[in-house]
Formats: sequence, C-alpha cells, structure tokens
Amino acid sequence: MTVTFGVHTGPANTTVEDLRSLWRRIEELPFDWISIWDHFYAADGRSTNCLDAVVAHTALAMDTERVRCGSLVYCAGYRHPGVLANAIAGIDQLSGGRVDVGVGAGWLGDEYRAYGIPFPAAGRRLDLMEKFVRCLRGLLRNDSFSFDGELFTLTDAVVDPRPVQSEVPIWIGGGGERRTLRIVAELADGWNVPFIGPDDYARKRDVLAGYCADIGRDPAEVRCSVNVGCAPDDRSLHRQFGDIAEFVRPGVLMGSTDEMVHAIGRYVDAGAVQINVALRAPFELDALEHLAAAIRQLGDS
Repeated sequence: MTVTFGVHTGPANTTVEDLRSLWRRIEELPFDWISIWDHFYAADGRSTNCLDAVVAHTALAMDTERVRCGSLVYCAGYRHPGVLANAIAGIDQLSGGRVDVGVGAGWLGDEYRAYGIPFPAAGRRLDLMEKFVRCLRGLLRNDSFSFDGELFTLTDAVVDPRPVQSEVPIWIGGGGERRTLRIVAELADGWNVPFIGPDDYARKRDVLAGYCADIGRDPAEVRCSVNVGCAPDDRSLHRQFGDIAEFVRPGVLMGSTDEMVHAIGRYVDAGAVQINVALRAPFELDALEHLAAAIRQLGDS
C-alpha cells in the first residue's frame, strides 16, 4: 500500500510571507499534500489573527506546483455551498487541477457568536453539513444542479468556469460514529480526523466500513486520513499546542525517527492511507524535518 504524507498548515498567528515560505519548503520535502483550515479566529478560540480560508487556499494553489492543495475543513455553518463551489472551481483552475475540498460541521462556538451566526446543537449542524455536501457535490460535478430543501435552494445553478478536474475530491472531517461517519460513507471521497491514537482510529475506520457495507459501497473508495502532531519531545509538544498539549498527545508522533516510523506503521495498520502532520505557528521546521527523515526511512525499508 502506498501511503501519502501531507502537512496541515494553520493560517493563524502568522504572516502571509511565513506561510508562503513554509509551503515552498514543504514542497521540497517528501510530502504530497498541503492543507489549510477555515476559522475566523485561531483554533484556540483566543487569538483573532487568522487568514481567511479561501484566501489561504488560493495562495497555496498559486505558490505550489506539485502537491495536492486541500482544506481541512471548510465550515458548513458559515459558508454557502454555491459560493464555495464557485471559489473551489476557480482555485482548481489556478492550481492546474490539484485541489481537494473538505467540509465539516463546525465546532468553535465563540467565533459563530462573535459574528452573529447561529450555532445550533450538534445534530442540527450535522444536518446542515450533510445538505451542504450534497449541494457542493452536485454543483462541482454537474453542468447544472437544483436542490429544494429547508436549508438550501438551488435552481439550475451553474458553476462556470468549471473545475479542471471532472470530480474534485470532497472530504468530510470529523470522528462522530453515529452521524458523521454515516454521512462520510454516503457522500465523501475522503475522511479525515485529527489527534486520535491508532487504536481509536482503527475502531472508527471499522465503523465507517460498516456503514459502507450497509449501502453497498466499497470502503476502499473512501480515502482515509489522519492529522497528527509531530513533536520530538515534551518541550516541543507543549510549545506547539499549549493548553491542549495533553489532549492531543494520543495523536502526536513523538520520539526518535525509529519511534515515529513505528507510530506511522500503526496508523497504516489501522487503515490510514494518508498521514498529515498538523503544524500551527510558530512553525517548528525542525519537527517537520524530523518527520521527513522518518518518511525517507520508510521509503528505504
């Protein structure tokens, strides 16, 4: 099995130039994917320094030449599928057909409230995400698309110019086993979940496979990925993740190169075909180089 390695870059608490420099360095290393997130504020909910996701996604597409340009994930709760579909088609044009688009239900209530956007209960947010993905998929894959629902209404809507790719890969982010993974099985080309250990990942992967079996879909059609941290030691872990360091620890690659290779192998055994290291500013290039060494070691084995 060929495993893809990527880097998830948080466009918060940094500068545009630092981001662009980071993306160019990643493309020089053995990574084949770079993604951004979608927040108004930094993911810690405290800092307000965060670059808009569509802007960051566009810049990523134009500053790279080889890697897939992903988003983990656009928030269904404060975007419209028609507006996003047109943006993604344009970014795919700018990248020469290298764009992936991920969608999530949204979780950071403080940023919703700051902008006066309704933040309903989780079940309602998942309803919205499901309908959002149906609309996004229809808009990106059909010459015209109509949808008549409580949450969205589209009437012969056309995305023009079209994406370069006939089927832009659509990802869904989240690990909820009752609703999210069922929606993934039905509608997604890829699935991503962050900062969980290999055992939890294997269990969720099995749940997803069960939902695929229920609808007669081959589970291999869903590209399964995990976002992990990368910290050679505890000091690096706490410097990168601060107050949430212990919360994310189960999903952080730590220790020597050999130890990281072993941890990567456990995720692969659990069903991951893509492993992304999640970086947030201040970006630790030493940790990135450390992981790159582990990837090279895997390639030599």
